[in-house]
Amino acid sequence: MADVAFARHPDLIRRLEAHARAVRIATVTMAHHGKTPHVGSALSCVDLLVALYFHAMRIDPHATGGDEDRFVLSKGHGCMAYYATLAERGYFPRDWLATYAQNGAVLAEHPSPLCVPGIDVATGSLGHGLGIAAGAAVGRNLNGRPGRVFVLLSDGECNEGSVWEAAMFAAGRRLDQLVAIVDHNKLQAMGRCDDITALTPLADKWRAFGWDVREVDGHDMGALVATLEGLPFTMGRPSAIIAHTVKGKGVSFMEDDTEWHYRPPNDDDLARALREIGG
Repeated sequence: MADVAFARHPDLIRRLEAHARAVRIATVTMAHHGKTPHVGSALSCVDLLVALYFHAMRIDPHATGGDEDRFVLSKGHGCMAYYATLAERGYFPRDWLATYAQNGAVLAEHPSPLCVPGIDVATGSLGHGLGIAAGAAVGRNLNGRPGRVFVLLSDGECNEGSVWEAAMFAAGRRLDQLVAIVDHNKLQAMGRCDDITALTPLADKWRAFGWDVREVDGHDMGALVATLEGLPFTMGRPSAIIAHTVKGKGVSFMEDDTEWHYRPPNDDDLARALREIGG
């Protein structure tokens, strides 16, 4: 599927990969300058955000009509990649990223509503994003408004009962314009997801709750494009994408290492990371 997508859109895939590289550079730089944790969690979802914001979602950074697709970052601790993607897409100037996590600046360590263009909900209290997105989808139905609603969750977040309450609600309301993407990097704050709760088989759990599900390599841009172009997977059912990712993706010494859930990169870490990414 990825090879087919690349054959159909070779220039698009290369362009998306270039955007992802720029977002990764910005992300590790923000983590270093802001002296903040969660860089591993941010890096694992870069390709997902880029595929959404630069291809799949119908959006206009300068639109005010409200009928564009909507996005909710439920895993708010990954916001460095979110901020960097919004800046790369033109929602606000890139130089704002240098103010991340500084006193008095608008870019906090978790997204705040209306802090910058493109963000309209506070997230990071895990387990809430899917419910918010489902409510937004219902609201659009009631108002007869077009547009899809995308929500990006972490896999550890799926420990929360509120996720599954919202999943049942969305299936019951037949919200086929709702798309949940799980950043399945298999790690959470205290260790391996499956060592903490019985998360596996994750895709089957979503299917049991009435969703149509696809699994994809979350770092294969061709596969992401092909999967997102197939939405909705089934009319009358919400869609879930289980994106298999690697925490810290793109920086070898951060990959699949829980330490980078907590540790900010020092000067040497930043220099090494930028060399690896290509910055």
